[in-house]
Amino acid sequence: MSRTKVVPLPVMGRHHINAYLLLGRRPVVVDAGTPGSGRRIYEQIAAQGVDPGDVSLIVLTHGHIDHFGSAAELRRLTGAPVAGHVADLGPYRTGRAREPYLPTGPLGRLMARNRKLHARVEAVEPDVLVTGETGLEDFGVAARIMPTPGHTAGSVSVLTGEGDLVAGDLIANSLFGLVRGRPANPPFHDDPRENLASLREMLALDPVALHVGHGTALEPDRVRRWADREHRRLSRLEAAGRLPARTEHGTV
Repeated sequence: MSRTKVVPLPVMGRHHINAYLLLGRRPVVVDAGTPGSGRRIYEQIAAQGVDPGDVSLIVLTHGHIDHFGSAAELRRLTGAPVAGHVADLGPYRTGRAREPYLPTGPLGRLMARNRKLHARVEAVEPDVLVTGETGLEDFGVAARIMPTPGHTAGSVSVLTGEGDLVAGDLIANSLFGLVRGRPANPPFHDDPRENLASLREMLALDPVALHVGHGTALEPDRVRRWADREHRRLSRLEAAGRLPARTEHGTV
């Protein structure tokens, strides 16, 4: 199996919202951007010298509309099947993210008022249902889908054989990707404690870089230091009774 190269595909701005192209024996796309961005992703794939018709799979990291908003369109354009975790089938099948959004800070509280976040987008029925760790060798890349719940119940990341982690919204750059290289929570998490546990599990695998949905690639040691600070912050909030109670699938 050939080496897997990770190529960012900007969906909005230079790094504000990203999809990714994994280049191996065959190409795989991770995430499908906001509604109406399928053609832009298609053209960026072609700009890499790749025939979009050769894409073997479209992996959705989770059921928020800035990550699956153009999944159905991109499937039509490329002919590639779509993979998504069963725990986020509700959003994929209805075209609407699970609500309420649970902000991680002031930016999330502000963004939650944005009507576009509450819009219904074109639904997509995943062709490949992910329930656990899933190898992608049959799709032409040396990589595996790793369940990383917390941001949503069905959040996943993709870890390549070289150690590149395409992490969706497991972690972000500060201010929704505007402050490059600085780790931060994305604006929302269904369960910040479970998300942090997933992040630490991925860091324990010693990735060489974390490629995120919002911002540029993050350096693992810097993310580890951030995760330690986040653990202390969440512990203080929990002790003060300021975190929502957990349920089987996250928060209430």
